Amino acid sequence: MARRYLLRTFGCQMNEHDAARLAGLLEDDGLVPASSLEDADVVVFTTCCIRESADQRLYGQLGQLKAWKERRPGLQIAVGGCLAQKDREGIVARAPHVDVVFGTHNLGAAPGLLRRAAEEGPVVAVPEGPEGHDDGPVAAQRRDLPFSAWVTIQVGCDNRCAFCIVPQVRGREASRPLAEVVAEVEQLATRGVTEVTLLGQNVNSYGRDLTRRRPLFAELLRAVGSVPGIRRVRFTSPHPKDLRPETIAAMAETEAVCPQLHLPLQSGSDRVLAAMHRGYTAQRYLDRLAAARAAVPDLAVTTDIIVGFPGETEEDFSQTLAVAAEVGYDSAYTFIFSPRPGTEAAGMTASFVDPEVVAERFERLRVVVERSALARHQARVGREEEVLVEGPSTKDPGAWSGRTAQGKLVHVAEPDPARWPAAGSYVTVGIVGAAPHFLRGELRAVLQPPRHQPTRRRVPVAVLG
Repeated sequence: MARRYLLRTFGCQMNEHDAARLAGLLEDDGLVPASSLEDADVVVFTTCCIRESADQRLYGQLGQLKAWKERRPGLQIAVGGCLAQKDREGIVARAPHVDVVFGTHNLGAAPGLLRRAAEEGPVVAVPEGPEGHDDGPVAAQRRDLPFSAWVTIQVGCDNRCAFCIVPQVRGREASRPLAEVVAEVEQLATRGVTEVTLLGQNVNSYGRDLTRRRPLFAELLRAVGSVPGIRRVRFTSPHPKDLRPETIAAMAETEAVCPQLHLPLQSGSDRVLAAMHRGYTAQRYLDRLAAARAAVPDLAVTTDIIVGFPGETEEDFSQTLAVAAEVGYDSAYTFIFSPRPGTEAAGMTASFVDPEVVAERFERLRVVVERSALARHQARVGREEEVLVEGPSTKDPGAWSGRTAQGKLVHVAEPDPARWPAAGSYVTVGIVGAAPHFLRGELRAVLQPPRHQPTRRRVPVAVLG
């Protein structure tokens, strides 16, 4: 019988993409997905050290698995990702029952490391940098949605934001050659993928390390957007200081590039932005966003905002509220500041903001963001939208759901699943209702059925935090 694997994933889209790669690599090595922990032979964690209390959650789960492994000695446990890159041998020291620890730069080695550990005992293999690393073949990517794929265009980050540990755990920026990225997208398109999301820590600076002078992101957008069969191109995440006019022009002029921009603000206070080392002022942020909105019709804008960065005053926070209200975001990921060991901000203990004050500010920001999100969604009622069908709604068992070109989630009520359009179809939906986080619609017409039906079943991946 084939061995069975279970993935448990913490954190961001990059970690989810890593999990998709791992799933494909493990299956190419002869393993099959497990439906639950009870029938798993291998448990693999892809970890995060950016999200709050990630290490506590990981070690808590590892502790629970210790007793499980004592009952099943053949069970293998592997830990990879950002926390593994940072803690290395410390993971095995705290959890000796872990068989394999691998880093952010050698994900492709995971299957071989599991085989090695079965013969030699625990293995810690965490390279310092990306030189010679291998994420595995393109075909190894396992996608929950077979018509949609993430494509990594760069790893690492050259910025030094005071709150972020990514440069320490993922290294300096390293861009993949443009032709290599386009070739991957072309291969995905031949397998029925119609939507790709380009991933990087700072996509706007993509290619600067290749040219030694200027980014190539605008050229990449145009090239990927022209691949036959690719209907939608998304990207995340850009950095406001690097949002260049040529990138905005490529967004406006390339039909496949979606009218969607995630532009992290983090704070509306120039004083706090400087302390964060963000490299822009609130006005510069607003000016670049205004340029994007002027060039790209019906642009949806989302953001990240941190509340309670060390030293944040009421005046600082009021400026954040003012910018959020002026922009009118379609949605926002709002975070309460949490110190990450190894970052500059973690050492600013003398200026940490009182937790009760932070919680009160967080709630005020939530109200402003949801007010603008609802207003923007209500303005879409009565319109017809092109929607890419994803499948059954997670909110309503009597509905299916999909996303507009702006990335907005739409739920369409239909009690009879036999009448649902196939996942991967492009359809026209009339918008009939709105809420802060989703739209409601009615099916009008099927524009394009899926080009290929999925050949593999969905992999159970628990995304934690």
